Amino acid sequence: MTRATITDAPLDAALGQILAGLPRDEAQRMIHQSVDVARERIRATLSACAPGPASVEAAEAVARPPSGAPPVPVRVYRARDRRGSGTLIHFHGGGWVTGDLDYADAYCRRIADATQRTVVSVDYRLAPEHRFPAAVDDASAVVEWVAAGGPGMAEGFGGAIVVGGDSSGGNLAAVCAAASSARISGQVLVGPVVDSDLTTQSYATRSTGFLGVDEMRWFFDHYCPDPALRSDPRIAPLRAVRPGTALPRTIVVACGHDPLRDEGLAYADAAEAAGTPVELMAFPELPHAFLQFTAVSPAAAAAQDRIVDAVVRLCDAAAG
Repeated sequence: MTRATITDAPLDAALGQILAGLPRDEAQRMIHQSVDVARERIRATLSACAPGPASVEAAEAVARPPSGAPPVPVRVYRARDRRGSGTLIHFHGGGWVTGDLDYADAYCRRIADATQRTVVSVDYRLAPEHRFPAAVDDASAVVEWVAAGGPGMAEGFGGAIVVGGDSSGGNLAAVCAAASSARISGQVLVGPVVDSDLTTQSYATRSTGFLGVDEMRWFFDHYCPDPALRSDPRIAPLRAVRPGTALPRTIVVACGHDPLRDEGLAYADAAEAAGTPVELMAFPELPHAFLQFTAVSPAAAAAQDRIVDAVVRLCDAAAG
């Protein structure tokens, strides 16, 4: 494994200032708000994210899997000078409850521009209107559609498939990679939710105003209200990784100020033990969801640059 050491480091100063400016009133926390208010609060953070390259073409489309699974809205990004075949499927973060295509727009543009490959961003159904396994079903449907070449698209898809996402989107990517390893050549997991255990050390010591144990409990309660179902590998893919488990080439991004840090590290260890080539990238000074703050934090922007470079290498390796 290409492993970086996660040492203790102070929170990035620019993001520390944002954290200091968050409301102190307990009643203002997201966990005490309606889902609609939570979604609007996430949308309001978009101005803190540096826009991606405008030269990348983006078009709305609908994924219609050959199996007849329900159609899923997507946004397809194509760099003007694509240099190789292959498609990256991206699942946005937001705890399966918030987030949308715009939430992931800048990052998808960066990936499409850097890799010179097609990126498909997935507008999967959100909870609580659509609870588990709706998001998993939508994610799997888009993988099926892309693997089939994109039926219905004037310009289809070909080559190796890489899946990726941040937070809950990383969860969906890991679930798809485990279920469809034969047709997925790589996965990129940025601060992923890969387990449902809220008692790890990082939950106790790394929870911040960006994400904490209370917020994750709120997300799980909306996405999968029945705790008995949360050990399902489609919610906790870490629990299904055993020696010999077939997984594609993997990038795991772990942050020092993220309650999900420990499960990300455990997933990287388990994947490596299963025989998977793993690159673990560590950013000790950054919190969860740092990709949403690249316009205000040079450290977050630099971390995104490193991740994009790693994705380029992964795509090139996947293409053979």
